[in-house]
Amino acid sequence: MIIRIMGEGQYNVKSSLFDTLNKIDNTIVDNVQQGDEKAYRKNLAKLISTIKSKGDLIDDKELVESDIIVPMADMTLKEAREVFTGTGIFKD
Repeated sequence: MIIRIMGEGQYNVKSSLFDTLNKIDNTIVDNVQQGDEKAYRKNLAKLISTIKSKGDLIDDKELVESDIIVPMADMTLKEAREVFTGTGIFKD
């Protein structure tokens, strides 16, 4: 699975990690719905760090279509309300 982190590149992540990433994503959706900015930021950072630590960075010269796009770590809670809705960015 190819995941793009906006502003940080693309990562090739094993599909076996999907459930873990989906759980973090669902937590972020809950944080956004509750307006809990501190928890939202913490969990978005956790999502990004998990992708970066478990995935393989794809060379910028390689053109690969992304399966999932993760926003930048500095996305505001207001902006996140448009992205982290329903089932989030990781669709079950």
